[in-house]
Amino acid sequence: MSFMEKPSPGRLLLDDTVPLTAVIEASQNLQSHTEYIVRVQRGVSSENSWQKKTNDMFLPRQVCGIGLPLPPKKLIGNMDREFIAERQRGLQAFLDSITQHPLLSSSLTVKKFLDPNNYSANYTEIALQQVSMFFRSDLKWEVLEPLKDNGWRIRKKYVLIKNKEQPKERYLLSWVDLGPDKFLSDKDLQSAMKLLTSLSTPYLCPLVFSSTSESSALLIRPFSERGSLRDHIYKVKPTESYLKKYCNPKKSQGLQLQHIKLYGRQILEGLKLLHGSGVFFGHLHASNVIVDDGVCRLIDVENGVLGVPSVLRPAFAQLRKINTTESIDVFCFGHLLYEMTYGRPPDGIPVDQYPAVPDSAVASVLQSILSTEACKNGMPTIHQHRRLTRARSHHGSEEERKRRKVLARKKSRQSAYENEEDVSVRNNNNSGRSLLVNHHVKGRSLLTP
Repeated sequence: MSFMEKPSPGRLLLDDTVPLTAVIEASQNLQSHTEYIVRVQRGVSSENSWQKKTNDMFLPRQVCGIGLPLPPKKLIGNMDREFIAERQRGLQAFLDSITQHPLLSSSLTVKKFLDPNNYSANYTEIALQQVSMFFRSDLKWEVLEPLKDNGWRIRKKYVLIKNKEQPKERYLLSWVDLGPDKFLSDKDLQSAMKLLTSLSTPYLCPLVFSSTSESSALLIRPFSERGSLRDHIYKVKPTESYLKKYCNPKKSQGLQLQHIKLYGRQILEGLKLLHGSGVFFGHLHASNVIVDDGVCRLIDVENGVLGVPSVLRPAFAQLRKINTTESIDVFCFGHLLYEMTYGRPPDGIPVDQYPAVPDSAVASVLQSILSTEACKNGMPTIHQHRRLTRARSHHGSEEERKRRKVLARKKSRQSAYENEEDVSVRNNNNSGRSLLVNHHVKGRSLLTP
């Protein structure tokens, strides 16, 4: 029997990215305190709503160590009708602030407070049970450190591990519940994961091990000591709590232009490889890109086949023209490019006004993806130019450069010098424009010659 054959308890096919809203409908005085009746709703349908009663004692005051500002209380006159009405307005503003916050709204503390029926399971305990079974079945792995609250997903847990045969190398083990978008049979899912494990490219982080069951998946990949692209933007340590790192950043700033263009090109190359292999990503964002020695690599490319919803789903689900796997990845790329440029994600979609953009090429890409016109008319495409890439690679190879140099010297040293200068200028211009753009023409490629 496989160590992951039994389904984990408490699993629900629930989309955690669907927003919850909370409205205080009424209040009532109960002896020494006031109780509030709150209407909670999931998504846009009023049919998917319920009532819950709460008082000040049960409101969340902290999420992962982050204090939440509640409206002030009164020791005297706290049962006064006007004060209760004023405090109710303050509590409503508090509920709005946590349900509309892009990070706090997805935290387990907030979800459990608003929807205790669906978020009462102990996901950490479930994950530890599965991980413990794995370590008993494969003795070469050893736990180094559990990483608490390392990601935004409620049903995903991380453990830092090492291979006893390679004690200096650290790996990241993740356990995740299969999501509501799972569309493959168990057999096909295992085949797809095997394919992902075999993919090898400089722009994808290798998946060392994967195992799936009817309800969950366990994955092992190399641990990036330098952290994710978002860690670079926010200037934080990769092992810290997700919310502490990103909820209220104080040092975040956009990347330098040369890095925006280099990383943008590498990320597009990774997407191009996935689409060329028939793999849908759909989960591109700054935390799913790691940076090692100046090279960007995509991680968690298995999320799509595991059926877990994208963190950006609420942003693109409302746009009718984003209706293909490629258009989703292009939209996510535009969202990521904005964060690389300005050091924060956009406040909302579409985006028609941009602060100072460091380069016209970057501005063109952003406008071609995030503008109102783009969202109405459709996304540009990721196009593959394999023959051009091979020709460009051959033209730029060391052997080819030496051959051209020898031929040029036969004519004259002066012409050889001029040719070298021309080649240098052309190469610099090409590398400087490594992120190539769609100039608002539908069907044109983000990757152009």
